[in-house]
Formats: sequence, C-alpha cells, structure tokens
Amino acid sequence: MTMARGNNLILDIFATCQKYQDFCSQFPILTNRGSFKPLEGSLTTILGVSLHNRLLNQVLVFVAPSSTKALDIEADLETLVGKDSFVSYPQREQLPQIAKEPDREITGMQIESLEAILKGRSRLLVTTLRALQERILIPETLDNLRTTLRVGSEFGFSELVRHLEESGFKKSSLVEEIGQYSVRGGVIDVFSFGTSEPFRIEFDINKIQSIRLFDVLSQRSDKIVPEVHLLPVSFHENVKTETFQNRSLVENLPGESVLFNLVETPWKKVLKASWKTISTMNDRLSEEKGENSPIEELMLEPMTAQEKLNSFPRIDFYSPSDSTVELVNEPPPNINRDVALLQSFIEQANKSQQQSVICCDNLEQLERLEEILGGKKNIPERTQLMVGSLIGGFSLMNANPPLHVLTHREIFKRPRNPAKTRRFRGTAPVEGLSQLKPGDYVVHREHGIGIFKKLDRIRIQGQNLESVAIEYDGQEVLQVPVHKLDRIEKWGSGLEGDRPKKLHRIGGKRWSNLKKKTTDYIERITIDLLRIYARRKSMKGHAFSPDTTWQKEMESSFIHEDTPDQKLVTEEVKKDMESATPMDRLICADVGYGKTEIAIRAAFKAVQDGKQVAVLVPTTVLAEQHYETFSGRLATYPVNIGLLSRFTGPKQQRDILQGISNSRIDLIIGTHRLLSKDVSIPNLGLLIIDEEQRFGVRHKERLKDLKISVDVLTLTATPIPRTMQLSLSGIRNLSLIQTPPQNRMPILTYTLPWSDSVLAEALQREIDRGGQTFFLHNLVLDIEETAERVRQLVPEAIIATAHGQMHPKNLNHVMHNFINNKIDILVCSSIIENGLDVPNANTVVIDGANRFGLSQLHQIRGRVGRSHRRAYCYLITPPGMKEETKQRLKTLTEYTELGSGFAVALRDLKLRGAGNLLGGDQSGFAHAVGISTYMKLVDETVTRIKNPHDHEQHVPTEISTSQGAYLPDHYIADNSQKFQLYSRISKLGKLEEVHSLEEEIIDRFGKIPKEVDNLLLITQLRILGQELGIETMLFQEEKVRLNFNREVLPRLSLLEEAFSEAEINVEIRRLTPLSMVLRPTKHCNLLKEVFRSIGNLLATTGKMGH
Repeated sequence: MTMARGNNLILDIFATCQKYQDFCSQFPILTNRGSFKPLEGSLTTILGVSLHNRLLNQVLVFVAPSSTKALDIEADLETLVGKDSFVSYPQREQLPQIAKEPDREITGMQIESLEAILKGRSRLLVTTLRALQERILIPETLDNLRTTLRVGSEFGFSELVRHLEESGFKKSSLVEEIGQYSVRGGVIDVFSFGTSEPFRIEFDINKIQSIRLFDVLSQRSDKIVPEVHLLPVSFHENVKTETFQNRSLVENLPGESVLFNLVETPWKKVLKASWKTISTMNDRLSEEKGENSPIEELMLEPMTAQEKLNSFPRIDFYSPSDSTVELVNEPPPNINRDVALLQSFIEQANKSQQQSVICCDNLEQLERLEEILGGKKNIPERTQLMVGSLIGGFSLMNANPPLHVLTHREIFKRPRNPAKTRRFRGTAPVEGLSQLKPGDYVVHREHGIGIFKKLDRIRIQGQNLESVAIEYDGQEVLQVPVHKLDRIEKWGSGLEGDRPKKLHRIGGKRWSNLKKKTTDYIERITIDLLRIYARRKSMKGHAFSPDTTWQKEMESSFIHEDTPDQKLVTEEVKKDMESATPMDRLICADVGYGKTEIAIRAAFKAVQDGKQVAVLVPTTVLAEQHYETFSGRLATYPVNIGLLSRFTGPKQQRDILQGISNSRIDLIIGTHRLLSKDVSIPNLGLLIIDEEQRFGVRHKERLKDLKISVDVLTLTATPIPRTMQLSLSGIRNLSLIQTPPQNRMPILTYTLPWSDSVLAEALQREIDRGGQTFFLHNLVLDIEETAERVRQLVPEAIIATAHGQMHPKNLNHVMHNFINNKIDILVCSSIIENGLDVPNANTVVIDGANRFGLSQLHQIRGRVGRSHRRAYCYLITPPGMKEETKQRLKTLTEYTELGSGFAVALRDLKLRGAGNLLGGDQSGFAHAVGISTYMKLVDETVTRIKNPHDHEQHVPTEISTSQGAYLPDHYIADNSQKFQLYSRISKLGKLEEVHSLEEEIIDRFGKIPKEVDNLLLITQLRILGQELGIETMLFQEEKVRLNFNREVLPRLSLLEEAFSEAEINVEIRRLTPLSMVLRPTKHCNLLKEVFRSIGNLLATTGKMGH
C-alpha cells in the first residue's frame, strides 16, 4: 500500500471516464468553448490537471474568483503535481503609489510566473480574474529576464551589485527574505525568485569562485551548486520609459493558452467592479495628495479585458449550455468522526469493486489512521492511504471503477489546514547588543549605567583595536575593548522614554552598592526557591500514564506542522507529567508560537487519566477564546469542558460549580473567578496558568495553595534568553519556543494620519482576499460614529462593534460571529489586546495609536499575522504629536521581525520576566540595574549556589600586541553584525568554539583578512592563557613577556621542553610570581608561534598546579 499508488489513482481518475474522453476529442480543436457542471471538493483541480496533461504545449490557466480560492488550488496542485510544476501570478495587495516601496513578494512572483510561462518552463498557471486585468510595469521584451550565474564565470562583483539594484532588490545587512541582497567583503548574499533558497556568491576579484545555498535561520551554507538563476523583483528602480510599459497578464499570455474558469459571477460584471474599485481609490488619493497614476496604467479597461479574454479557448463551470458535460459526482460520505462508519464504508466500497483513497496531511496522521483501522492487514485491498493534503474529498461514479476520495480533515471534522505559501521567512531571535544604537543606555558590570556613544577604532599600547565608547556621569568616557564586550549589557529596551534616573560615575560607590543589594536579593529568593523545589521533589504526585492511541491521534490532527521547539517542549511536558514528582514548568514563547496547543495536549493527557484540569487566564475575552480553542481541538473526544467568567450567567455558574465539584466537568477554563472559595475541584490533577504575573497578590496566595501537590504548567509571552534555561534547571523547569512557525511573515507596519484613500484600500484589500480586519478605536463614547465612517469607506463590508461596556451576551455573540468569519470588519476597543486568535484576520487599524503604550501596541499588533498571509498594521495618529510619541511609534514600525517581542516587551517589562521566572516577587532591582544585567546576575547566583565547591577559574588573560585585531569595515560594514560577532567572540571559552566561529565567518563573509585572523588568534591565546594562569602577555616586536598568577608554580623543565620544540628561547625574569620572556630563534608570526607553544605546554602539563 504505497503513497504513490494513491496519488496515481487520483490523477488517472478520468482515464476510464467516457464522457471526459468524448469531451477531450472535441476540445480545443473542434470547439474553443467547453463547460462542465460544478464538481465536488478537489475534483475540479484534478480535472484541470488531466486536461493540462492532454494539451500539447499549451498553457492551462486556473482563473480563481479570489486570492483565497487561488491558494486552495495551489494547495491541491502541490499534492497532485508537486510545487515545481506550476506557477502563481497573484493580484497586487496595494496600489503602487500608496506603498512606500513595491511589495517584492507580489511583484517578484508576478515576474517569475511571466518568465516561466513565456519561456515554456511551466504550463500550469494559477491566478485570479482581477490579476489578469491588473497592469504592472515590465520591459517591452521579456527575453532576457533571467540571469544565470555560474561558478568560474567572469561576472564582475560591482556589475552584480548594480544589476541587483536595477532589478529591484533591496540592500540589507542580513538576507532574510525574498528580494534582499547583502554585500560583505568578497561575498554577496541574494534571495531571489527562480531559486528555492537564498544563495551566497563568493568572488575572487571579478570571477565567481563559489555559489552556495544557505539557511535563512542559521545564515550558514548548506549546499554547493554550480549555478543559480536571478529574476528581477520589480522594475520601479531605474526605469527608462522607452524600454518599459504597463501591461496586464492577459496581454502577455501565450496565444493558445486555455482558461479554466472557476468564477461564478459573469466576467463582465467582475471586470467592471474591479475597475470601479481601483478608480475610486485612485480618485481619493488624487483628492488627498494631489497625485495618482492614470487608471489605464493600473488596470486594463473592462471592455478591452473582456475582448482579450474571449480570444482564448475556455472551460466554464457556471455557464451551462446544451453541451455541458455532467459527471456523476457527489460529496464524500459524512463520517463525522465515527471510525466504525468509516470502516463500514470502505469495506462496502471494496465489496462493490469500488476504490477508495484517504488523504492524510502527514505521515503521523497516516500511521495513526492505520492503527485506528486495525493495522495494514485489516484495511481493504481497494483502499489506499496516502500523504497529501487535498482541499476536499469526493466520489466520482463515472470512473471505472468508481473512486471515493476522503480527507483525514473531513473524516475527523478538523478545521482546514491553511495553504502553504511558496516562500517562507524565518528569523533568529533578536540579540540585545546587536540592536545597540548610539544614545542607548548600557550597563557595565564594574561601572554601572552609561550611554553608548559609538564604536571606536583606537590605539592602546601600540595595538589597533575597536572599542565601545560609553559616556558616564560628568561626561567621562570609558573605552571598553571589544574582547570585553561580555562585561556590557543593554539597559532597558533602548526605546524613547525608557531612561534610568541617573547615570553612574566610573568606579563610583553608588553602582557597587546597588549591585551588591541586587545580588543579595537574588541570592535570598534563589535559596527560598531551591528549598521549595526540593520540597516539591520530595512530594509524591500523580504519575500520568504513557500516551494512549487517542493522545497520538489528537496530536496528529493538529492543523499546523510542529516546529522543532514545539516538538521538544511537548516531550518535556509529557515526561514531567509521567513522573511521580509534581510538575512545575514554565513555557515562554512570543505570541502565536504554539503555547496553547501544548497546553491542550497536556490537558487531554490528564483528563484521560481521570483527573480534572483547571485553566486560569487573566481576562474574560481570553477565557472565551481558550474555551473555543480547547472545545474545537477536543470535540472528537468525551471531554466535558466548562467556562467560568463574567459572560457566564448566575444559573449557568451554579450548574458549572456543581459539575466541577461532582467531577462531571473534566476541564474548567476561567478567570480569577476560579480562585474563589466556592470553587471546589476535588480531583484536580493539572493546573494551567496563562500569564501568571498578571494576577494580583491575593490571587497568587490562593494559587500557592492550589499548586502544592498538582502538576502546574505556566504559559507566558514574556521573553527570556535561552542562556538562562541551563542555570535555572534546578529551580524552575523552563521551556522556550523560539523557532517561528513556518510560512509566518513579518507584519508590515505603517504610521500615518487618517487617510480615507489608504484606509479604504487597506480594508478593501483584506475583503478581496477573503480576510478580516480589526479596527481598534478605544473611545467607547464615539465608537459607533467611527464604525459609520468605516462603513462609508467600504459600503459592501459587514461591520460590527465590540467593547467592554456591552452586555456580556451581546459581546459574546459579536465575538463568536467574528471568529466564525461572519463579520468583515470589527470596530472594537482594546478588549482584543490579549489572546484573541483569529487566523483569518490579517489587517489591524489602530486609531489613536499615540494613546497606547508600546508593549500594548505590540500585543494588539500580535492579533494579526498568525497565518501564512502577509499581515498589515496601520497606526493612525493625529497631527502635532510629541517627539517622544513619534519615536515610540517609529520603534514599532522598525521591530516587525518574528520573535521581536523580546525587544519590544522590554519597554514595560521591568521585573515582569524575571519576576515570573523567580516566583513573582515584584521588585525594583531588575529595572534599576537593567533587565539583561539582572538576568545575568540571576544566572551567576544560581550557578554559584547550586555548585558551591566548583573550582574558580583564573582571571582572564590580558594581551597587548601591536598587531591590529578587529573586524574591519571593508569586511563587515554593518555595526549590528559587528556587535553580534564581537559579543559572541567575547564569550568564547573553548578552542573548538573559536574554530567553529571561524568557519562560520569564512562562510558568511569570505576570506578572512589579517586583522580578523589576529582577533581570533588572540581570542585563542586568551583562552589558553587563562587555563594556564597567565595574567598578561605583552608582545613587543620580536619578543613576548608572560606574567603568571602568583599561585601558579609550574615546573621549569616542562616549560623549557614545550617552548624548545617551537624553537623559542626562554628567559626567566622572575620566579615568584613567574615572569618570562620568549624570543623566537627565526623569523615567524609571533602570535601563531606563541599559540602553538602554549598549546604544547597545556597538552604536556594540563592545568598548572598551585
């Protein structure tokens, strides 16, 4: 029973269908028009693929009614023919003159599709009727769109940079998304259409030396290739009007293309409506800004478009005629999660000589379904299981034999898996120092808080190196060499308005006193927590059973693919639960990274063992959202779920309380109402707490009582550095989810005054692609007036209002309708700030954004961008704002990256992260010393207390040399990347780590110049010197002086032996503490020679004795 057989059965379905064969004998040779009656599920796409396979060198164009339907077709095609066998031509999402710069994702896909179709690289195209009508700027001739780069070719370095600029690529310090390029030394990174991954080109002068594909997340090369292809992203840069023109897709299609029309509405009506919508937006823009493009440059006139479209052969599904072909098809049987019914159906089909194919989204689902059906041996002969996601099942009775196609999703009533985009973007978590800008506050471990001024090139004792200039109180400036960058942390968030009370003085007592108080405080709570942890360890809780078949089935039905972090954290939670020691685990992840799904899996595991589960959340709206999410995921199983919140009426509350107390309710979700004394949960086995730090002191005391002997799982969006996870392993079990979901894209964020034209276009765009919009207006007094103003912008939209002063029943009704896609635009107050998850909502407009705090805006913006689609956020502001407010909003538009919650949340964090981590005791220490420094002190204190007998290391070795040791600008020009590398270099503690980083630097930036080689050599010398107890190494022309720590007493014979092998003369200047001078006997690179000698010494003696 192979997956390929199932796919072949589906693709060959029409081969035995006589009506289809008769149609193909006529079309398109004898008639250029054909029609079919509408077909069920994915059968329409399969019919298109079958026709495409019969057409001779003709392009088949799927004409979808909307972008959403186009994505459905793409999802089917990816399963049926593979993602490289078709191309997509999307409609644009915003007018060119409104966008600050072209949408490289859209224009790049349009150009890629055009080139592939016109050059015969693809004969399957998916588009919309609107996209066929829209005009884009393209060259008159498309012959030379694709540029091929080959290893060994004489393609000049500067020539390639110029070509990328002219082709619309955007220069970036780091290539992370399509349409970007970066230049570093002799290396150029590019992410282009025409290739599956970004690629790295290394030059030797003007000759291409190597081409390597690389991973977006790690930025490391993973595959060497002989050649790559470049396609333009847009033509808005350097346009010469005589060689470019505005043309539509229908004007560029090859003459014998076949249109496969899936649009129900007559084309004439749709074309006119699109023209009218764009005209209205264009006119509004002209009235507001006095600028617009002629409508004829943006759209093909409806009559002309109709004529052009009518010139192509076409197949319709919604225009019946006498010759319409009717295939006997029907929807798949309604199994409704009834496995016995499914078995009966496929067995009956098998007896009737009919074939069945069941499509599963992934291998785990397939294996689980096999298990549920009793194993491979019990699956009927004519039933095939395959991995492949189809939009919908069907039964085709005209086939011989008849074929039934069912999908795992329809069998088990799961929500539809979102279609995958062809490009995905990922990003590594934002690192503190790499975001450092002049004017930001920093903390030096010895001197306290100062202001970062610049990265300086300085000369100290004859050595050229880079240092960080920090200004302290009294305008004193401290120069910190980059190898000591591990002594510096960023203070606060670096955002406007986040300032310390006062700068410290260099070497002042105020900082040393504050640091001591902070360390003492951390030590006190750490000891308390260790005591609590030990007490929990000694208690016996409930050891939950291993995963059941139901557990595996439920987890495999998750509509998204687990990220690596999600898989790991799921296993960690289940391992804790299966232990007899009560679990106390904290899961940290940015919004939308999958915390709730892990909580659902844990809750289901507990319920199957006969235990009750309580889910505690801070807000009523979030309680409702969790209730919907948990109910949806567990609907297939006998789990009784209750909800306690202010939306719950008195009678319902009484029933629910009784259900909890008699254990009839398995899983209860609620706000702090759950902590009331009248709530009794007799069989509580698992407590799930969402954002514990948002509960008050009184509630936390009640929580302590609940937590004593039950398993506790706490969820938080508060960011915590991964480095802390290791040291806290003996205090709090901590899990981090830092890998973003696949296909997730950053949110495009704009700050602007109210503009009818921009807002109308934004709202219309979301409606056109079948999406929804949050329109946030936080003044309840005039929220209805705002809703009316929005109605005037988009009259056809379904609009509703929602705010906290509404009757709970009405508010619940509106929110329910919005979640279920019955409302296009929700004009609402900030009640949506926490937890509301509507994947179909991908635009948020925040009216009066200047009245919100930064972390509030980040939370609100996090309500969108939770699917595969590009999301938009519009911050509407009044004129005449304060400079501070402008800076705050500007920061939000800069932090659009995935996982950037780390940077933004620090603005209002203060102790929130560390407090939640270490028990929730609110204190000003974290804010006083800076959250990063606070966390570092926590890290060190916990390690010291847990391992009091660990031998202390020698102090780091100071090295002075006249050799330049830094990252030169011609090699790495971008300061953020420099900071990141300097920070990593300063924390290296093993030679292997230096070698690994050296490989990475060569891979990412090209051949290492002398200064970088020296920097890495000195880093290795520092590591070896510290191990041997060398305090200082002073390099002077042809000699080097080594001064050892007082307690180090090496055997002189071993010293002489180690250095004599390297042909170095040793002169002892002092025995206690040992001081010696080394002179090579021949001309050599002194740094390398000393490194080799000290390496030999370490290998001979190990660490020197005391």
